[in-house]
Amino acid sequence: MGMTPLTPSARIDQLTLADDPESWGSLGFVVSDGTVQLGSVRVVLAGKGSGRGILGWSLRKVASVELDGLPTVVSDVPKAQTQMPAHANGITAIDHLVAMSPDLDRSVQALQAAGLDLRRIREQPTPAGAPRQAFFRLGEVILELVQEPEEILAARADGTDGPSRFWGLALLSDDLERTVQRLGEHCGEIRAAVQPGRRIATLKRSAGLAVPVALMSRANSGA
Repeated sequence: MGMTPLTPSARIDQLTLADDPESWGSLGFVVSDGTVQLGSVRVVLAGKGSGRGILGWSLRKVASVELDGLPTVVSDVPKAQTQMPAHANGITAIDHLVAMSPDLDRSVQALQAAGLDLRRIREQPTPAGAPRQAFFRLGEVILELVQEPEEILAARADGTDGPSRFWGLALLSDDLERTVQRLGEHCGEIRAAVQPGRRIATLKRSAGLAVPVALMSRANSGA
């Protein structure tokens, strides 16, 4: 009798950002006790004095917290049935989370060993200049792991030996036009996304958030 292959099931429970609750509230997010619920992920806003950018995440059903430098803890909090609030800006969830790696193959190996579900590796450069990308499925959220370009590596004292790091977020809107209209001057124009059948807009620095944030539409039917 053959063995049933292990199915990776790690997923994101919580993200912690070095951002102020007031900044998110002013952009139309429902903030409760310093947190924002985005789909199944709880975003904790620890304040801009707590560090820089994305401070870390907690994962469920992960085999290790050694994720090549990405600050990780295992979530052992019982999963609550949290009702998703209706954010005034129309955002409904996190589409994907972006991390950067100085050595993509090394990072992919570490993340797979921890139980993260690798879906594919893109070997072609992106329009933004990323030479390679790896995509992991973490529940409803995709982790997009990006190989740092040569010019960035050249500026790092530790070169390819340095750790991976979190970079930014892409949030999902059921009505991107409405979301962009709600955010007004803080949002760039809607354009075609790399993913076929999808569109994207980017929050400007004037939005006052601690991390780069993109806004994405859902895929068209059959896309």
